[in-house]
Amino acid sequence: MEMSTQEVRSNLFQALDKLGPRHKVLAVPPDFTRMHSQSGLLTEQAWEYYGDKLVDVLPALGTHKPMTDKEIATMYGAVPRALFRVHDWRNDIVTLGEVPGDFMYEVSEGKLDYTWPAQVNKLLRDGGHDLILSIGQVVPHEVVGMANYNKNIFVGTGGSIGIHRSHFLGAVYGMERMMGRADTPVRRVLNYASDHFAKNLPIVYIQTVVGKNAEGKLVIRGLYIGDDTECFELAAALSLKVNFKMMDREIKKAVVFLDPHEFKSTWLGNKSVYRTRMALADNAELIVLAPGVHEFGEDAAIDVLIRKYGYCGTPRTLEAVKEDPQLAGNLSAAAHLIHGSSEGRFTIRYCPGHLTREEIEGVSFAYGDLTEMRAKYNPDKLEDGWNIVDGEEIFYISNPGLGLWAYKGRFND
Repeated sequence: MEMSTQEVRSNLFQALDKLGPRHKVLAVPPDFTRMHSQSGLLTEQAWEYYGDKLVDVLPALGTHKPMTDKEIATMYGAVPRALFRVHDWRNDIVTLGEVPGDFMYEVSEGKLDYTWPAQVNKLLRDGGHDLILSIGQVVPHEVVGMANYNKNIFVGTGGSIGIHRSHFLGAVYGMERMMGRADTPVRRVLNYASDHFAKNLPIVYIQTVVGKNAEGKLVIRGLYIGDDTECFELAAALSLKVNFKMMDREIKKAVVFLDPHEFKSTWLGNKSVYRTRMALADNAELIVLAPGVHEFGEDAAIDVLIRKYGYCGTPRTLEAVKEDPQLAGNLSAAAHLIHGSSEGRFTIRYCPGHLTREEIEGVSFAYGDLTEMRAKYNPDKLEDGWNIVDGEEIFYISNPGLGLWAYKGRFND
């Protein structure tokens, strides 16, 4: 199935008609790092529907950098620039309630017992809106299992403590146990927060499932609109069919291209690691062509921590959390260090456009020369999937953010 722009518009408008008149609408779409989600199109269509009743657009930045004017224009088309607000994950948040520690202990299988604050941008609680449209893509995700639904609210517009603790929960529970699953410990925490603390917020979720058609163009394969878990679960089921690639054999050499407009840090670019790790054989090599990557963390404090510790594996990272108060206070950074490590199982060779060999090797990655590697593994000539390059078989991925790859012998239900 493939939905045309007009079909998307018609289906969206029908759903909004059923909600009845609204007078003050807030849209919460993703930022430019989710450009391919088609959420920009849906945000523009929602603005067309509500006109001057749509008064605020708050991109769900999480810890990402604010969008530039150019990114806003590229992603959201005709939506007026004056409507956009910037989410400050350290200062602009309110706490709706706290998920108790005993619930956290239960879902983490005894690994964690801290409480979890349900934090959102203050605009959601105090803005006086009679409709909040949470817009985004459901796709396999390394922290929560499947992206979107209430993650867009509690992480995308969340605060530092909530973001840190949810990321760390996912990391200690085990990324490979969660990716591609709708029901995970992190999701259960978010659902607890939705059920206990956010019932008074007028949130309606607009969720897409996006995949490539026969011509290789990204298209909307499903559109799910509602205010409860059913829409998310339906979208997650379709995303598994569209975005989850189950492999009959392991990959010994993978080449992943990071679009320079989308991936400018390893914080984002490490999707190349997360989304392929379950398909990679022991002693495999992952080559990451990263022409736009010029930093490690998008947040300055997190960038410092990544440079300090590197992607050193779970045991060393957990020890560092115990030893270093700064890392303990930035648990999402600790989670990221765990996620980005191969745990010594395979080689991660980063080929950056703007970082030096010393910087790359300093964070425990292998270094590759971008010019040399791009000449050998030319993204303009490779096809997604298996290719033969100089007599060697490689598996090529043009955008790791669009899927999840797993060898069926490594993926256990």
